[in-house]
Amino acid sequence: MKMIKQTFRWYYLLIIAGIGFFSFKAADNYFEISKNLELYASVFREINTYYVDDIDAGKLNKKAIDEMLKTLDPYTNFISESEAEDFRYQMTGQYGGVGSQIAPKDDYVVITDPYEGYPAQKADLRAGDILINVEGKDIKGKSTQDVSKLLKGQPGTSVKIVIKRNGQELNKTLLREEIKVKNVPYSGLINAETGYIKLTGFTNDASKEVREALIELKKKNIKQLVLDLRGNPGGLLNEAVNIVNVFVPQGQQVVFTKGKVSEWDKSYETSMGATDANIPLVVLVNRGSASASEIVSGTIQDLDRGIVIGQRSFGKGLVQSTRPLNYNTQIKITTAKYHTPSGRCIQALDYSHRNEDGSVGSVPDSLKKEFKTKNGRKVFDGGGIEPDIKVEIKPYAQLTQSLLGKLVIFDFATNYRNTHESIGDAKSFKLNEADFMEFKKFVDAKDVDYSTQTEKELEELKKKAEQEKYFEAIKSSYEAMKTQLKHDKQADLDKNKNEIISLIEEEIVRRYYYQKGRTEASFAHDEDIKEALSIFADPTRYQKTLAPVSAKK
Repeated sequence: MKMIKQTFRWYYLLIIAGIGFFSFKAADNYFEISKNLELYASVFREINTYYVDDIDAGKLNKKAIDEMLKTLDPYTNFISESEAEDFRYQMTGQYGGVGSQIAPKDDYVVITDPYEGYPAQKADLRAGDILINVEGKDIKGKSTQDVSKLLKGQPGTSVKIVIKRNGQELNKTLLREEIKVKNVPYSGLINAETGYIKLTGFTNDASKEVREALIELKKKNIKQLVLDLRGNPGGLLNEAVNIVNVFVPQGQQVVFTKGKVSEWDKSYETSMGATDANIPLVVLVNRGSASASEIVSGTIQDLDRGIVIGQRSFGKGLVQSTRPLNYNTQIKITTAKYHTPSGRCIQALDYSHRNEDGSVGSVPDSLKKEFKTKNGRKVFDGGGIEPDIKVEIKPYAQLTQSLLGKLVIFDFATNYRNTHESIGDAKSFKLNEADFMEFKKFVDAKDVDYSTQTEKELEELKKKAEQEKYFEAIKSSYEAMKTQLKHDKQADLDKNKNEIISLIEEEIVRRYYYQKGRTEASFAHDEDIKEALSIFADPTRYQKTLAPVSAKK
C-alpha cells in the first residue's frame, strides 16, 4: 500500500509539473505575441510620424501582412475588403458580369472565350474581338484586371462597349447577368460506349453537376466513363467527398484531416447511395490537378474503384479554412493536412522547413512512406498522386510554342471565323491542305522567332568556351554549326505539321462551338484519352491493373 501511495504521489507531481511546463510555455508564447505586436505598432507609429514622405497606411499594412504570411505557405492569405468579391467567385464560381474570359494583346485587351448562353455570347462577341472602349473610357494600355472591373457589375445593369473586329469598330450594349461558371463545362460521348465528364472546379454544386451528367450519360447506355480532372486546381473539400460518393457507396471514408488544433481532426465519409458503384472508371490527372482533385483521384485509387491515368499530380495536401477578421476582411489559413483512406498525405512540399533563401524542398524519396490500397497495391505519400498508368506527354516543338505564345494560331482562327460563317460538327472538322497552305502564308508574314534546343545548347557552349578562353580556337567550327542549324520556318512548319494542325483545329472549333466544341475536337489526338480507351477495350488488363498483389503473381 505504501508503494502504491508513493507511486501515486510521483504520478501526481508529474502531472502538476506537466501542467506547469505547458502553462509556462503558453505564457511565454502569449508574451512573445504581445511583445511583437507592441513592437510592430511602435514601428508603424514612428514611420507614420517621422518618415519624410506621406505614407499610405492601408497599403503599407497590407504589404506587411502579406510578407508575414509568405513565410508560411502559398495558401495562407489575407483577403482585404476590396478582394472579397474575387474570393467569393473562387468559392462559388458566381459573379455579376458579361460572361467572358479576356487576355492582353498588344496595347489592348481581347476577348478569348465567351461563355455559351451568357451576355457576351448573346451579343455575338467573339474570341479575337479587341476591346477598344468600355463605358466611354478608352482602355488602351489598361490591364485585364482593370478592364474586368469595368465589365463586372450588378446583374440587370447594362454596359456599353466598343470592339474592333476585322478592322471595323462595332458598338455593343450588354445586359449584365449573374454568371455561374459551371464546374462541368462539358459531358458527352467519346464514342458510342464511353462517357466523358470534364470537371474544372470544386465550387458549390460540383458534385450535383457530376451526378446529373452521369445520369444523363447512362440514359445513352454508356458502358464506361472517363472523369477528366486535368488542370483542375481544386476547391471545396465537401464537394470532393460528394463527387467520390457518385461512384462509391454510403459509409466509406473518403478523407480525414489532421491539424494542430484538435477541432480540425475530422473524418469525412460518403453519406448516400452511389449513382453507379460498378461502372468501369478512368480518372485523368496531370501536374495541374491539385487539392480536391487529388482527394478524388487518390481516393478512387486507394479504394481500387477506378484506374488513374496521366501524369503525377501537383501534390497539395493542405486544407484551408476562412476566418473572419475586422473591417470586413478575412484570412484564409492552412489549418490541417488531409489524408486519403490508405492513410497517405500527398503534400509534396515541406513549407514548415524553409531553406536560408526562403525556398522549400520536395519530400525526399527516402522519407516517403508506403501505403496499401484496398486490394494491397503499393502507393506512396509525399509526392502527389502517381497514376496507375503513366502517359508520357511529348512537349511541343519550339516553333509550336512560339506560335502559341505569340498568338499566331489564335489570330489565324480569328481570321478564319471572320471569313467562314459556319463549319461542320466539332468532332469531324478537319483542316484541308489548302487551309494549311494559307496558315503557312499567314505565319510567313508574322514575327515568329524561336530557338531550337540544340541552338540554345550551342549558345551555352559558346558562353562556357569564352569563359574558359577556348572560343577563338573553336570559333570557325561554331560558326559552321550555327549556319547548319539555322532553322527554316517553312520546313519546320511541315516537320511539325500534325501537332500544329491539331491546335489550329481546336482553336477554330472553339470559335463556333465554344468550350464544348474544343473538348470534342481534342478527343482524336489526346494521348491520355487514347490510353483510357485502350484499357477499356481490354477488360482483362483493366481488372489486372486493379487486382490484389497476390493475384498478379
